[in-house]
Amino acid sequence: MTQLKFDAKVSASAQEALEPHVRPVYATPAARRLFIGEFAAIERTEPAPGSEKEASVKVRIVSLELPNEAQEGYVREALRFLHLQRTARGTLDDDGQLELDESTLRLTGGQLAYLETARLRAAMGHWAQYARRVLHTSSLTVSEVLHEMKNLADGLTAGLDGALGDGGE
Repeated sequence: MTQLKFDAKVSASAQEALEPHVRPVYATPAARRLFIGEFAAIERTEPAPGSEKEASVKVRIVSLELPNEAQEGYVREALRFLHLQRTARGTLDDDGQLELDESTLRLTGGQLAYLETARLRAAMGHWAQYARRVLHTSSLTVSEVLHEMKNLADGLTAGLDGALGDGGE
């Protein structure tokens, strides 16, 4: 596993964005600030083969903006959406319909766009896993491969149409 390390230095523009917040953060123990940022790789360490060291990449914050109080809700909403996009999960019910898991449903907050994103993410995850299982099945005939490709295409189409399909399972 490659380790990610943050360089203590930040770019001049990032430092400039942080300056108005330094005193208030210092004055309030356990203070927190929300930010949008960008980092860039500045150093890469690749250990010699057979050594016990881990590969690492060092990054530096190169761009940073902090929302004001009125903007903070929008940034938090974007964070929630990105987290949902990364973590959406679901399972198939007996009819082949996708049911989002409870933690994913909580993250959607009942918003239609979030529900659709979560559903599509979970469906694509299901069909990617299905395709990997087929890839690791040895000695498939051409006919069997065509059948599996049809299942995959039908499942992806069903995912786009709102159902997950049964994938022959």
